[in-house]
Amino acid sequence: MSRYRNTVFILLLLVAAVFSPARAQLNTDRITAIGRNALYFEDYVLSIQYFNQVIHLKPYLSEPYFYRAIAKIQLEDYQGALRDCNAAIERNPFSPGCYYARGYIYRQLNRLEEAEADYTEALRFSPENRTYMLLRADTRAQMKHYDAALEDISQMLKREPQSASVWGEKGHICILKKDTLTALEAFEKASQYDKTNPAVWSALGVTNLMLNREDEAYVQLTQAINLGSKWAGDYINRGIIHYHRHNYRGALSDYDQAVKIAPKEADCYYNRGVMRQEVGDYNRALEDLNTAISLDPERTEMRYQRGLVEMQLRQWKAVVRDMDSLIARYPYFLPAYYLASQAADKQGLTKTSYQYRQKAYDLEQKKDQIQSQQASQPNTDLLIADAQPQKKDHRKEFSTTTAQDQTDIPDEEQKYDSQTRGSIQKKHQDVVNEPNIVLSYYSQDMSLRRTNYYHPLVDELNKAEALPAALKFTAQELTLTAEMVDYHFANINRLTQFTDEAPSAILYLARAMEFAIIKDYASAVDDCTRALRLANKKLEPIIVFCRANWRYRMMDGDNELILRDYDHVLTLQPDFSFALYNKANILCARKDYQEAIRYYTKAIEADNDFAEAYFNRGLTYVFIGENEKGLADLSKAGELGIYQAYNLITRFK
Repeated sequence: MSRYRNTVFILLLLVAAVFSPARAQLNTDRITAIGRNALYFEDYVLSIQYFNQVIHLKPYLSEPYFYRAIAKIQLEDYQGALRDCNAAIERNPFSPGCYYARGYIYRQLNRLEEAEADYTEALRFSPENRTYMLLRADTRAQMKHYDAALEDISQMLKREPQSASVWGEKGHICILKKDTLTALEAFEKASQYDKTNPAVWSALGVTNLMLNREDEAYVQLTQAINLGSKWAGDYINRGIIHYHRHNYRGALSDYDQAVKIAPKEADCYYNRGVMRQEVGDYNRALEDLNTAISLDPERTEMRYQRGLVEMQLRQWKAVVRDMDSLIARYPYFLPAYYLASQAADKQGLTKTSYQYRQKAYDLEQKKDQIQSQQASQPNTDLLIADAQPQKKDHRKEFSTTTAQDQTDIPDEEQKYDSQTRGSIQKKHQDVVNEPNIVLSYYSQDMSLRRTNYYHPLVDELNKAEALPAALKFTAQELTLTAEMVDYHFANINRLTQFTDEAPSAILYLARAMEFAIIKDYASAVDDCTRALRLANKKLEPIIVFCRANWRYRMMDGDNELILRDYDHVLTLQPDFSFALYNKANILCARKDYQEAIRYYTKAIEADNDFAEAYFNRGLTYVFIGENEKGLADLSKAGELGIYQAYNLITRFK
């Protein structure tokens, strides 16, 4: 059997579990094991579907909620993961892993007090766990509870006195505490126990640079780089030392490398721009400073250096704009007034130039007030980069830990689709609604979605075998080949002979389906109208539903007629979830957002697993500014199989 069985086969295993009560224990254990295996191999979307099935069968178990939370953590759906962690802890309040996972989520949501409490609870059940202790120390440091954080580190050092990572964490906490000398001692200890880790030498280098010990810093930063550092900050900081030593060629070389490593980091371009300004390469300096400011527009202080370059390039108006922006942020920064005055003077704006100088003069007379504002003065020098960070993202550890010893699942039961595997939240998705649900003979694979694509009236029609093929509800129709198009044209000719001889509702519906497949929607709508004149009460809602869909597909479709058709269906079948959903889509397109939300909600009430309805309602909530509700709906849509939701969650949160 092929290593990569299709998803349909895998999900058939799950269906078997649902309908085999006598073997439920065996099957749920098996499904959980397969789900953990998928989690280990980073197939997060598929793993969620496995855990959904276990939760459906045994909602009282803690484990599947915990595993599903971990999959959502990988996808950065922290709100959804939090709900699952809460459910897991409610069912088993004695699991340290659940508190650990929830603490991680709280950190990501910047709910630090709750994160600290959860790490403390995890440590109550597992007091020797170094990961829990390190994360609690780091969380306490973020809360500026430095002494408590260092107490955690001291406890760890008693157990692991030669741990470079723990000494390194102590150093980082001391940097935050502004105890630079103690930090230096901690990093030196770390370097004794791990001489080959570039992050250790990076930390030593930046700490010595902060202490103005440039000779030591240069040696240590060079050591980090020689050990293979891929951290742009090491090149930025060594470039600063080159600059101070007037080794401009060496500085530019380091900044070029920093830009190559981190092309989205503003500091790289800013420092290189300042360096190019120093050597008189003003055009390229301006280019770098423009890039830096576009990457980090909140760093207003960068505009001062750009203003200096613009002065050299005789761009007087640009200088004034930049200085005005800088003054608005730092009203006591006198150099900005003087530079703006010079630029105004160059434009012949004598009065404006005088006003800038006079304002600067008035501020100089208030030296005490200015000195009290020094904390808010901009830093216009070269920017020192932070040390190369120790790895803090524990998402991969969640996967490895929770799925360990589960790699004995047969290979043929693994399904890894490049479209849905791994950190899919990083794959860009367009912000567009899921399309209408239609009836068709053809449907693309929707097996990951949990939407109930079923209605008893359609099922009864399919069992009667009155149409050429079974009808399917789908949001994703297949693209036809040339051969398929020819086949359906032939069907239209054949059905036309039958309708001419003995017209009936089912024959007109069959021909309407054929017209719709070849995209002749006007003819399809006409045949639906003919069918309705002959239809019984069971067939009527199906015909009207199809007519509404095909009217919608027509470029000049009348929205009022379409809505009237959906209302007709709902009068006959009030819980017809697809008509409710499609009507909501029409209302959304008309920008009647509150009414659209009301109908999406009705569709969800009719089918609590309606993935597309959650997705579209979530986008609608986000569009009207109700982000919390929107993200909750997108999370549910992702859980129910619309993997594109995870990219949108990451962007909107």
